[in-house]
Amino acid sequence: MNLINRDRASLWHPYAPASPTLPLWEVEEASGVTLRLKDDDGARHEVVDAMSSWWSAIHGYRHPTLDDAARRQLSRFSHVMFGGLTHEPAVELAERLLAMAPADPSHAPLGRVFLADSGSVSVEVALKLAVQYQSAVGRPRRQRILSIRGGYHGDTTGAMSVCDPLDGMHATFAGLLSHNVFAPRPPGAATATPEGIGAWRDAVDGLARIHSDELAAIIVEPVLQGAGGMFVYPSECVRALREIADRHGLLLILDEIATGFGRTGELFAANHAGIVPDILCVGKALTGGYLTLAAMLCNDEIARTVSAGGAGALLHGPTFMANPLACAIANASLGLIGDGGWRHDVRRIGAGLANGLARAAAYDGVADVRTIGAVGVVELERAVDVPALTRAAIRRGVWIRPFRNLVYTMPPYICTDADVATIAEGMLGAIAEMHAEVRA
Repeated sequence: MNLINRDRASLWHPYAPASPTLPLWEVEEASGVTLRLKDDDGARHEVVDAMSSWWSAIHGYRHPTLDDAARRQLSRFSHVMFGGLTHEPAVELAERLLAMAPADPSHAPLGRVFLADSGSVSVEVALKLAVQYQSAVGRPRRQRILSIRGGYHGDTTGAMSVCDPLDGMHATFAGLLSHNVFAPRPPGAATATPEGIGAWRDAVDGLARIHSDELAAIIVEPVLQGAGGMFVYPSECVRALREIADRHGLLLILDEIATGFGRTGELFAANHAGIVPDILCVGKALTGGYLTLAAMLCNDEIARTVSAGGAGALLHGPTFMANPLACAIANASLGLIGDGGWRHDVRRIGAGLANGLARAAAYDGVADVRTIGAVGVVELERAVDVPALTRAAIRRGVWIRPFRNLVYTMPPYICTDADVATIAEGMLGAIAEMHAEVRA
């Protein structure tokens, strides 16, 4: 039995049925931006990874700097508990993150870091922190969260409760989840007008005012909603949320798990709006895709208040919190980001995607084409046949993972212009092939 069939007999993959016919490709090797795959029939394919392994492998695969960091840390120790102990990789990582974090003299800086296992866990920690903070300042009824329609924040229970309740993936669990408050989705960046932004701001402010005695925080993905639809919206809306949170005594949580570390063209998407959140969640690209790690950052006033509250602590503690191996690799990854070369790369990739995907706007069945930073999206009018479109892209030398009605790319920052052109042509060719089959 080959490896793919052994997998089908025993494993369960994300967002997929446990099926003996599940479409799979075996990865035999990964290097730079290239994946070497083998299919069911044993045929081999070399493809450009247009997904950065779900947006995390921003430096590509087998990067010598990250490999060296892993080897050095393995020679010392790979893990120790973080309760009562500390270590250099964690301290250095916290210092690096705080130095990189969004800053604005008019707002309290982020000054404290909680290291978590994954992006979803960092969101859980952020939500719990917001509720603990409100209780510590004498507002224990403030237990709900104001979220934005179209958002996605993870698959754990608290995170699911602030994802879009109707159009998201979690309607099945409605009886399990907390009932939070949802504001309308912001207007799209391409069509937004000052009047439209103002009307949206007033609607959100009205919800916050009505529910202010029960709301602890606002949570949002700034500028780009990821798994909720790759939806781009104006930075003015993020500034409006900062003002609304301040007006009503709410904390502002920015979920930058997908947008952080340069993906949208700024180091953090908050920088497009020139604001500082009270709580910031980061993950995915934090370790360059090598190991799972995330972080929740908050300002010192929140940390002091919760620490002096009734519980006397932030009530969360993952077993693998601040894993030294992951922290060491994250420090190396942030060192690569710190040299600033990513700005040129993201601009270059963004320009290549905008130029390369533009033709899709004329295709039958294409509803929209949009880019931001190193993100390119082709939105179709109907749901994608994921296995068929994936196969069509592989035949053209590209690995993509569409979802719903979206064919998109978030490529590694080390992609060359030729790699970007291959990605764009592969996406366009796969879309055209699928639509040609539909028309026939």
